[in-house]
Amino acid sequence: MANSMVRLFVFAAPSGSGKTTIVRDVLKCYPEFVFSISATTRKKRPSEIDGVDYYFLEEEDFKKKIEQNSFIEWEKFYDYYYGTLKSQIDNNIEHKLNTVFEVDVKGAVSIKNNYPDAVLIFIAPPSIEELRKRLIQRNTETETDLKKRIERAEMELSYAGKFDYVVYNNDLESAKEEVKKIIENKLKEA
Repeated sequence: MANSMVRLFVFAAPSGSGKTTIVRDVLKCYPEFVFSISATTRKKRPSEIDGVDYYFLEEEDFKKKIEQNSFIEWEKFYDYYYGTLKSQIDNNIEHKLNTVFEVDVKGAVSIKNNYPDAVLIFIAPPSIEELRKRLIQRNTETETDLKKRIERAEMELSYAGKFDYVVYNNDLESAKEEVKKIIENKLKEA
C-alpha cells in the first residue's frame, strides 16, 4: 500500500438496506482490509463463529467492559448489547491496517468523534416501503420484530446527514460501485 495514513471505513444503515452485502463486497475487493469484529451479548446463530462474526460475551462480561471504558461505542437494542472494542481499533491503527466497520448509526458517529479521519458511509434504502419489502422477503423477522426494525430505520435515516457519504441502494451493483469509488478516492488522499 502506497499510502501512509490508515483509513477507517465505517458503514451503517437500517437493517435490510444491503449494508452487509456491500461490506462483504468491499472486503472481497480489498483483501488487505480487515473487518472490525463487534462484541455482542446476543446468542450465537448456528452459522456464526465466535471471533469471526462477533465476539460473543455474557452480559455480565459486557457490562464489566463498559465500566472499564473498553468500548469506543456500544448500545443496547433488541434486548442485547453491541459494541466495538477500543483495543481492536488501536491495534489495527498501530499495525497500519485499513479497517471496515459495520455498526449502527450512533456507533458510527461515536467512532467519528474519537477518530475524526474515519470515513462514514451510510447505505440508504430507496424508501421505507422498499425496506419493509426487503425485510419481509428475508423471512427472518416476526411481525413484532419487523415493526421494531421499521421504527428503528426511521430513526437511523434521521442520522444520514451526519455521515460523510450517503449511498442509495436502489440497485445493488451500482451501490457497490459507488462505494468502491469512495474508497479509491479516500485511499488516494491518504
